[in-house]
Amino acid sequence: MAAEGPGPAAPRRPLLAPEPVSPAQVVAGVLGIVLVIAGLVGLAVDSSFHTGSGVQGKELLGLEVNGWHNLVHIAFGLVGLAFASSAATARLYLIGGGVVYLLLWFYGLLIDQAGGANFVPFNTADNWLHFALGTGMIVLGFATTRGRELAPAT
Repeated sequence: MAAEGPGPAAPRRPLLAPEPVSPAQVVAGVLGIVLVIAGLVGLAVDSSFHTGSGVQGKELLGLEVNGWHNLVHIAFGLVGLAFASSAATARLYLIGGGVVYLLLWFYGLLIDQAGGANFVPFNTADNWLHFALGTGMIVLGFATTRGRELAPAT
């Protein structure tokens, strides 16, 4: 008589146990929290939504901010928190978001900071923060998922 059942099985994770959290998820979540807090603090400093030529935001730790700039950081932070739900989406957030920040850095280098193209107010400190964020996010996106098999996001 044949044995019933699938036979010896590999240890399984209990059905209701959460997936282990990957380093990429931790980084995306922490970065998301930091960006939301930075945006909220920035709104407390300057919540104006001026646009156009000569837009001038107030400075927070040397970074020029206004309402639009702060909303971008809040939105980017909320995306990070949402994408921290899986290792694959956290990696996408870190690498894709890093590319976006590098594009903002490059844009900030090209524009006249006193001109109309500076609609979110950038200054030199903002540009280099965007460079550091972009580079750091891309490096962390690869470093925290290196050698790991990523399950597709569901």
